[in-house]
Amino acid sequence: MFALVEIAGSQFEARPNDVIQTPLLKGEPGEEIVFDKVLLYDDGDNVQIGEPYVEGTVTAKILRHGKDKKVLVFHKKRRKGYQKLNGHRQRFSEIEILSLNLGGKNFEATKAEAAEPRKEEEIAENEENENKE
Repeated sequence: MFALVEIAGSQFEARPNDVIQTPLLKGEPGEEIVFDKVLLYDDGDNVQIGEPYVEGTVTAKILRHGKDKKVLVFHKKRRKGYQKLNGHRQRFSEIEILSLNLGGKNFEATKAEAAEPRKEEEIAENEENENKE
């Protein structure tokens, strides 16, 4: 079972226990959010396609906020001596899908399948490595 959900203007495939990296969302880590813009869902037996949306919701929990790797933007005009270099790091939110409530059916994440929460030291170490680049 899965659902296609519109989150912050982008489409994401959501399954229970999935960890998804989305554009920056409002909210604090640990907070639960509900997305109601479900475009399509497949519950194993049938597929529902929305026109534009299907009745249902997806519940997720914000795990953390962060920044992507640096993207360099280089502009140059030949024979004019014009060069310009800019860097950009896109901000993101990492969310974990807790449950899908679609078509009157509720699919929840089971604890056995749930992803292990990331340790604070591991998150800090990864952010330090990203900042060095």
